[in-house]
Amino acid sequence: MPLCLKILLAVCFLAPAFGQSGKLADLGYQGVQEWPLLPEGWNFGEVAGIETDSRGHVYVFHRGPHPLIEFEGNGRFVRSWGEGMITRAHTVRVDQEGSLWVVDVGAHLVLKVNPEGRVVMVMGRQGQAGATATNFNGPADVAVAPNGDFYVADGYGNSRVVKFSRDGRYLLEWGKKGAGPGEFALPHAVVLDARGRVYVSDRENRRIQIFDSNGKFLNQWANIGEFSGLEMLPDQRLLAAGGSQVVLLNLEGQILGSLAAAGRLAGQLLSAHGVAAGNHGEIYVAELNWRAQKFVKK
Repeated sequence: MPLCLKILLAVCFLAPAFGQSGKLADLGYQGVQEWPLLPEGWNFGEVAGIETDSRGHVYVFHRGPHPLIEFEGNGRFVRSWGEGMITRAHTVRVDQEGSLWVVDVGAHLVLKVNPEGRVVMVMGRQGQAGATATNFNGPADVAVAPNGDFYVADGYGNSRVVKFSRDGRYLLEWGKKGAGPGEFALPHAVVLDARGRVYVSDRENRRIQIFDSNGKFLNQWANIGEFSGLEMLPDQRLLAAGGSQVVLLNLEGQILGSLAAAGRLAGQLLSAHGVAAGNHGEIYVAELNWRAQKFVKK
């Protein structure tokens, strides 16, 4: 979601706190029942990605028929697209201009889609895995800077982050398989902060690494968890989703609280894979156990 369109979130989250038991504080949210409203006879498959836009619309990217579905914030169905076009859904992002970026991990593609649903840029070669300036191998996520440059976490088959210019020109890359600084064991999610620093969830190494815009290693938050999804908030705090958790962190790497209890019921979390924030403090979670959830302040 565009950074400038999330300003209201800065005042919507609770101050960080920990309970007397030492457990993470509850961020004070509850699940919205019967959200979203799918057309009759439709179901989600594994929900891998979720994102919001400036209007508060929500995009759910899943592994089933009608892979990319748009809803209003209240859950009302708007439209779908991508039928027959997506091999295996992974991530959806919205840039500052309202374009959607979808990551097809199965086809080794990153697609830029305009608001009308037309593909306007293709990065990678369909079905052709590689580790070149023009091929990915199981890409996982994409982050778009305000100037239009973008970063691809090329994580499943490769262990690198690749930076491109606004027009898709290869600029640079960094990373290799390993556990040292600047090395990765599945770079799975990537986001940028207001200073242009790059945050990468190095999932299998259970850490988040931080780099400058040219890939210089700056810091890491070690043993923090296996997070699949990241979302940077306008107040420069970070939502991280993985397994049965969505947590809130500051940019010192401290976990400030958690969203909900683990479980299979509505309002609980299981197999969280992606996370997004709305304009008014709501939080959306993509779960691989075939559901998307909306959480609002109690």
